[in-house]
Amino acid sequence: MTEEGAGGAAKRFLYVNRRAPYGSIYALESLEVVLIGAAFEQDVSLAFIGDGVYQLVKGQDTKALEVKNFSPAFRALEDYDVTKLYVEKEALEARGLSEADLVVPVQVVGAERMAEIMEAQDVILDF
Repeated sequence: MTEEGAGGAAKRFLYVNRRAPYGSIYALESLEVVLIGAAFEQDVSLAFIGDGVYQLVKGQDTKALEVKNFSPAFRALEDYDVTKLYVEKEALEARGLSEADLVVPVQVVGAERMAEIMEAQDVILDF
């Protein structure tokens, strides 16, 4: 274990979600890895860009896909002190969505601010 992992300063991890919630394992795997990182008291943030914004949309009906709707699990993030969720404004607008359409509170930021947030991280994991 590194010094930082043994009680030193927490590393800043940003999990970037770019893909739609269903049709691949990426979105669910991202959520699981985020919860693991938070359990180890790392400084965890999530970014939703591109089709990744669909992961947070309220009222998803997955019956026809025959998969479990995992979007309500995003509500558990706050229990793990994961409160920094960033959604790219342009991605929301391009898909006709607004912050009110999302299942959890987020910070809607422009692409330029999103780039600054990414630059400030120690580790970026792309899903």
